[in-house]
Amino acid sequence: MLHTLKPAPGSRKKSIRRGRGSSAGRGTTAGRGTKGYGSRSGSSTARNFEGGQTPLLMRQPKLGGFKNPNHKEYEVVNVGDLEQKAAAGKYDVKTLKSQKIVSTNKPVKLLSRGEVKKKFDITIHAASKAAIAAIEKAGGKVTVLN
Repeated sequence: MLHTLKPAPGSRKKSIRRGRGSSAGRGTTAGRGTKGYGSRSGSSTARNFEGGQTPLLMRQPKLGGFKNPNHKEYEVVNVGDLEQKAAAGKYDVKTLKSQKIVSTNKPVKLLSRGEVKKKFDITIHAASKAAIAAIEKAGGKVTVLN
């Protein structure tokens, strides 16, 4: 019956009554220590208080960094990728995209990682000196667009 219901034994505990004399076990300072901000009534620290060390928000840089307005982001094609994925011949950005060597609409830059033995005639936006030398060594030609 509802009127016979009782909480489980040990589930209800009497709360400690602090500051009710020495014999109570929590008398005089009532567990707050002696003096200081924490012993006073109404004392509470902010949630972000870090114990007197410089707070995280103040340790962060005040302003953002510098972004170069003239920075160009290229899609990179390595000479070794051309050797593996393409047959010898003439290529420009459109044909590289149609053969899925290039996937984005960013300007294309040729870099020199890998070896090349096939003869390529390539027209792209940018190329490293080493990449141009590698293509020309294999008998090809690199034209850089401006």
